Amino acid sequence: MSTDERIARFENMATADPDNEMAHFSLGSAYLQAGRAAEAAESFQRCTELNREMSKAWQLCGEAMMQAGWEDKAAAVLEEGWSIAAARGDRLPQDAMADLLQNLGRPLPELDAETKAKAEAAASSGDFICQRTGRAGSQLEGPPFKGPEGEWIAEHISRETWDEWIGQGTKVINELRLDLSRDEDSETYDQHMREYLGIPESLAS
Repeated sequence: MSTDERIARFENMATADPDNEMAHFSLGSAYLQAGRAAEAAESFQRCTELNREMSKAWQLCGEAMMQAGWEDKAAAVLEEGWSIAAARGDRLPQDAMADLLQNLGRPLPELDAETKAKAEAAASSGDFICQRTGRAGSQLEGPPFKGPEGEWIAEHISRETWDEWIGQGTKVINELRLDLSRDEDSETYDQHMREYLGIPESLAS
């Protein structure tokens, strides 16, 4: 699927279901890939409004705002997103946002005692580091399904992140009224999964 086709599909999804954070996240990713930074920022910002816990959306929102030239807005988003990522133990988005703030010449926010305690608990919550979030957790016992994508998930994604996707995926199915027995609906579900987990498009079957 080309970038333009992905944009058209996700625009339709976001319009049909404006409260579906995954539709806005996937649309923002497609806009960013197409170099449409301002539109990407708006999509990611809507995603963070619907799901404040999605650290990656905060990171990409800040990146898109920087590309659009909105440095003050980007700094505010990155500061808030950095604190949220710290509390969740999402080290990869947290580190990425720290680098972006440094590029803007902004200091890292001070964490309050409650957020620090949450960050410490998250850091010691498991011995497998999820390659999607950088958060400590548990490794899946095996691939969740057959094929290259399933094997990639088992090697790179923690059980906790996979469980979060199952919750998001259920919302995608229900809100978009997908029938996974239909090829088009199954591909829609899979595309959302790839966006959420960061699965390389080259592994798509």
